[in-house]
Amino acid sequence: MATATPPLVGLPSTKSDFAYAWLREAILTGAYSPGTVLNQSLLAETLGISTTPLRESLRRLSAEGLVELESHRDARVTALSADEARGIIEMRRVLDPLSAELAAERRTERDIEALVAAQERLEARSDGIPSDGSAVDVRAHREFHTILYRSSHNPLLISTLDLLWDKAERYRTLGLQASVDSDESLEEKRKRKSADHAELVDSIKNGDAARAGEVMRRHIKHSLVAKAAEYLANESPNR
Repeated sequence: MATATPPLVGLPSTKSDFAYAWLREAILTGAYSPGTVLNQSLLAETLGISTTPLRESLRRLSAEGLVELESHRDARVTALSADEARGIIEMRRVLDPLSAELAAERRTERDIEALVAAQERLEARSDGIPSDGSAVDVRAHREFHTILYRSSHNPLLISTLDLLWDKAERYRTLGLQASVDSDESLEEKRKRKSADHAELVDSIKNGDAARAGEVMRRHIKHSLVAKAAEYLANESPNR
């Protein structure tokens, strides 16, 4: 089993919640890669808990499709799937632009301040260097988009995008690897993403819903998850 550095989590109320939060972030950020076998005894020892709360956390992760329970002792991080990647992108092509359009129509001054601050933090993480898909970059990018779609003030849309973004994070590393051989350099990709983020902020600040939606559609089309979906579709033996 691979060794993962404990990610930063909040303050879970139970040992099961702690194990769930710890493992979930480790899986989403790639500390435990797809296909990794999770030995329950070793993992419980690593986390300093018994196997009972650990099994409870693994059942929750299994319900989310992040792990497969193979036996009483072991679990396995779910493999990446061409069908899941395609489904994520198909939904995000509709829902992310919708959230941007609604954000442009419904954003508050506090939303704008938070979005601008998140953009500045994201730029500070990658200014002058290509994005490498690191955990810091992932968190900053996720923070920006989370603030953006929460500015839609549509609870059902927000909860759906929370789930889609959780699932999408696992595909970003593969998307980055699949992008290495493309004609566009990582630095060019970073500049294009940066320009998209700036235009999204500007259109939302100005209440331009049509422009915000169009920029987001373009942004999703060129996303790392879209690249991963394309790569997995081409690699699939059924295609």
